[in-house]
This record gives sequence, C-alpha cells and structure tokens, in this order.
Amino acid sequence: MIVVFVLGYLAIALEHNIHVDKAASALITGTLCWAIYVLGAEGIVDFSAIPHFIKEMFAEEKGITAPLEVTRHYVTEFQILKHLGEIASILFFLMGAMTIVELIDAHEGFSVITNLIKTTNRLKLMWIICVLTFFFSAALDNLTTSIVMVSLLKKLIDDKQDRWLFAGMVVIAANAGGAWSPIGDVTTTMLWIGGQITASAVIVKLIIPSLFAILIPLFILSFKMKGEVKRPLRSSGKEHYTNPTTERERNIVFTAGVLGLLFVPVFKTYTHLPPFMGMMMSLGVLWLITELLHHSKNREARYNLSVIGVLRKVDTASVLFFLGILLAVASLQSAGQLGELANTLDNSIGTDTESGVYSVSLIIGLLSAIVDNVPLVAASMGMYDIDGAVGGLFSQDGLFWEFLAYCAGTGGSALIIGSAAGVAVMGLESISFGWYIRKISLLAVIGYLAGAGVYILQESLFHF
Repeated sequence: MIVVFVLGYLAIALEHNIHVDKAASALITGTLCWAIYVLGAEGIVDFSAIPHFIKEMFAEEKGITAPLEVTRHYVTEFQILKHLGEIASILFFLMGAMTIVELIDAHEGFSVITNLIKTTNRLKLMWIICVLTFFFSAALDNLTTSIVMVSLLKKLIDDKQDRWLFAGMVVIAANAGGAWSPIGDVTTTMLWIGGQITASAVIVKLIIPSLFAILIPLFILSFKMKGEVKRPLRSSGKEHYTNPTTERERNIVFTAGVLGLLFVPVFKTYTHLPPFMGMMMSLGVLWLITELLHHSKNREARYNLSVIGVLRKVDTASVLFFLGILLAVASLQSAGQLGELANTLDNSIGTDTESGVYSVSLIIGLLSAIVDNVPLVAASMGMYDIDGAVGGLFSQDGLFWEFLAYCAGTGGSALIIGSAAGVAVMGLESISFGWYIRKISLLAVIGYLAGAGVYILQESLFHF
C-alpha cells in the first residue's frame, strides 16, 4: 500500500512530464490502495478486537456465516463507508463553495472588490492579497478563502506565471490564517471540538506565530517583487452587452454570496452539523435569490446567470483529484500505517518534555504536507488523553495541543497537495507540483519554522 501511495504521489508530482492528468493518478492510487487493503486485510487488521455483535450484524445483513469472510470483506466495507462520509462532506463543501464563487463571478460581483484595488504594483498587490487572505481565512476557513482569492486573482492579474506566484502565496496565507482560528482550519476545529483547546486561548497564543508564518515569506519575496502586473481585459463578447448585469444585481449577489460564506462557520458553531450543510444552505438561498432576480429575463440570459448554468464552469477534475487523494490517505489510516507512524514518533522522540513536544509537533506538521494533517491529528488525539492538571503539557490549552494546532495548520503549505487550500488552488489554477516546489515550498518551510520559533520564544518568555 505504501509503495502504491508513493508511486501515485510521484505520478501526481510528474503530471506534466508523463502527460497524465493528476486526477487520473489520484483516483487510481486511491482505489488501488483500498483494493490491496481488502485483499490482504486478514494479515493487517486485528479481527479478534472487533466486537462480536458487529460480526453478527454483518453476517445477518449479508447472509454469511464464515467469520473470516465476514470480517475481511465487510469490515473493510464498513471502514470505507465511514471514511466516505467524511470525504463526501469535504467534496460537497468544496463544490458548494466553488459554485457560489462562480455565481458571483458570473454576475461580475467581484468587481466590487477589484474596483477598490487600484494598484498594479506587484509588491503592493502581493501584500494586499496576502493580508486579506490571512484574515479572511480566520473568519471563513482556509479552503473557502483560497477559492475566493484565486477567483479575485483572475480578475487582477493576466499573466499566468505572475498569477501562480500570487496563488502560491495565497496557499501559505490561507493556511497561516486558518491555524489561529477555531473555525479556520479543520484540524484546529477538531482540537477545539474535542476540548483540547479553547477558542480564546488558541486565538491569543497562535495569532502572532501564524502572522510570522506569512510575514517572513512576504519579506523575502519583497526583494524580488518589482514592476507592474498587467490586468486582464474585461469581457467584451456579444452576450456581455445584450444582457449585462446591473450594478444593483452585482451588489445583491456579491453581498448575499459573501454573507452566505460567512454564515457557514456560524451555522456549524450553533448546530454542530458538518460545514457542508451550512454551505448547501447558503447555496440554496443564493440560488433562490438569483432565480427571483432574473425571472423576467429571456431564457438564455437567465440560464447563464443561474446555478444550473454556472455548474458547467465548476472544475470537476479538481473534485475528483481531491477524492482520489483523500481515499488513498483514508486507506493508510484504516490499515494502521499512519497510527504506527505517530507511535513511532512518540517512541523514538518522546513527548514527556517540552523539547520532545516541540520536535514531535514540528515533524507532524511537515509530514502533514505528504499524508494530510487530519488523520495525523486524529491519531495524536487518540494517543493522548487530556490531562486534568492545569499547566501540564497535555492539559486543555496545554503546550502539546496548541503547538500541534499551529504545526498541523501551517505545515501543509510545504507542498501544494499538503492542504485542502493547496489542492483547491492547484486545481483552479492548474499549478504543477514541481513548479510549487521550486518557487514556493522553501518560502513556506521558512515561514513555518519562523512561526514555530516565535511560538517557542513566546512560551519561554511569557508562559501565558
């Protein structure tokens, strides 16, 4: 399984060299990993640990009595369906966010922001985009923010290489902004809901380290950013003049879309339902608004400005790529490789001292760029209980949990497929794996280590 995962990873990284779309490689990798797992499950899974009532349930449902056959095929089926629920919630969230963004774009709603950004200076524009991304990510989440900001970049920058550089920095800024907010990154949210951290403490203690994670790369890049960017020409096709959107329509759709995106974390906080439910609610409301706005227009104009019309523009290949990657990681989690990795780190380094906590969390952060931060954080949460002693390394808001939130949130920026934000940007802009490594990865790692250093210094000086 590990060999297949590594080969699939290489195929994704060498997408442009082998001329095979990354979505195909990801889907083959994900399905092959699960196929190998199910065929060799009796040698991997400890079936003696599976409760007897589960075996009976499978036997009764499938009409099979042989214990090995029941456990081998149907317990793995149970595992994949469990993971599929989590994966589907991410994919529906992604599709909902992309549809809302495309709907705003179809109404030229982003002109509300692009008209306010007058500068074409590369350096000024880079700082504006990264600062906006950092704070939007904390209010929304890093995935939604990256989708919105890439859509904005398409309106602000015409040259593809320039846009890729800005998009790469958006990934770093989105992940850094999400790390210090309880609703900004899925791993921070997991730790918050699990009781390992509190909202107020994670904001106060992680905002400065997270800020350094983007400021240092920005300062380094500032010495190379010179000249002006070329803005793309506005659409001037026939359809643009026959049925243009009015300023009122643009403002209504833009405002409703942004409020809908902001509604998602609020909905999650008060209902504790998965985020995709809030996203679907927002999409439904925006759909209703656009239907009412354009009901009197001719059929063709109404179609182009409707959800049904913009769904054609949603990047389905990116969604399938995401599905393949998440399936592959889920197989390694189910088979136990990721849990063994976490145990190996704990046994070899140890987490009984502050230095051990720092080392393990830093390594987990960098590993999350390869195998996704969610299962690694989930494994860590399963390995350690919350210590009741105030001020302990594993107490609520303890050193381990806070530093893990920072590392898991920002470490994924080291590779473009190391975070949900990176995967979304990769799909939307067709950024190659190799280009990101050459141009962005080193900046991301420097920022990651700088923020970690600030957190360690902060703890040693203030102990707050």
